[in-house]
Amino acid sequence: MEQLTYERLQDNLKRLKLFKAVEILDDVATITQSDGSSHLAFLDRLLEEEVAAKDKRRVDTAMKIAGLPMAKTIEEYDFTFHPHLDKKAVMELFDLTFLAKHENVIFLGPPGVGKTHLAIALAIKACYHGFKVYFTTMHTLIAKLKESQAKGKAYLNSSLVIVDEVGYLPVNNQEAYLFFQFISYRYEKSSTIITSNKSFSDWQELFGDQVIASAILDRLLHHSKVVNIKGHSYRLQGHAFAKQLSQKGGESISTTPD
Repeated sequence: MEQLTYERLQDNLKRLKLFKAVEILDDVATITQSDGSSHLAFLDRLLEEEVAAKDKRRVDTAMKIAGLPMAKTIEEYDFTFHPHLDKKAVMELFDLTFLAKHENVIFLGPPGVGKTHLAIALAIKACYHGFKVYFTTMHTLIAKLKESQAKGKAYLNSSLVIVDEVGYLPVNNQEAYLFFQFISYRYEKSSTIITSNKSFSDWQELFGDQVIASAILDRLLHHSKVVNIKGHSYRLQGHAFAKQLSQKGGESISTTPD
């Protein structure tokens, strides 16, 4: 490539803010020259890398705004550790059709079975496809709901909100009512993912009021996908404590459509 042409190309790429293309220009030019590819192939390679880099930056930014505590993908989830888990039913969630239908997803199961992992993996997929995502724990959400009920908050208006660890800490009557208002506001408008270590039969005790618990479940379950994972903690595998637990029983899964 002629020096003047090369320098002009670099300058124009910078002015267009195609910084990945600037970075890989030499490598792509060398590859194109060595394999005798056309000018169109050279341009195609350059722009493919630039688009991929922009997509990664966009997703990284969306994940940061979402407040995801870590990056977990569905490819990293160990289905072999839960042999009775309906993999097909779980993988169908990653088509993200539940978002278009404003359906909820609820992952139930004891600590360590991968509920949060699956929720985060769905959140990352949603970020990649341009959905606005917000991640929070139940404890943090309640604190925010106490601060303000003003509209425009991300935890109210995001296309997908993940509420992690529902049931890990007790809630009082006021907090139960605030959570009911949160669920009611998002009902049939957008999707919410819930992870909980409590079965639905325990939610009355969790929220301290049968009427509130029933009202919350009524709105959550009306349009929902429920995945119930029964098993032992992946984090405890190999420990003596886990071996004691495994002697007490197996695991099962149930997936309940809307």
